[in-house]
Amino acid sequence: MAAPHNSRQATVRIKNLILRTYIGIKDEEINNQQDVRINVCLRYDAGNAIDRNDIESALNYRTITKQIIRHVDGNRFALLERLTHEVLAIVMDHQPVQWAQVEIDKPHALRYAESVSVTLEANRDA
Repeated sequence: MAAPHNSRQATVRIKNLILRTYIGIKDEEINNQQDVRINVCLRYDAGNAIDRNDIESALNYRTITKQIIRHVDGNRFALLERLTHEVLAIVMDHQPVQWAQVEIDKPHALRYAESVSVTLEANRDA
């Protein structure tokens, strides 16, 4: 019995990728790296991966993660919005990705809050 066609849409989540970067506009933020927590959720058509059971047919989320690490780690960003936008662009640069959402947390950005986050998403037009 064949599964329904929409069951071939895979959702991939990269959870709690913690990197150190320069983020912010205050002197303390410009001069000291801070942790950021990155969460990526993406969807792609996994039909070929399901049918072939072969890594070459699947979206390589390890490659995406390595690209995010290279771009963020030790780099400089004034705004959390800009950092989130750039990470989302890296994810969407992979053609099989049909939809993606990136949320980046800046822990301890506010005195009484665990973190502040910015979320952006993109959808590839069919």
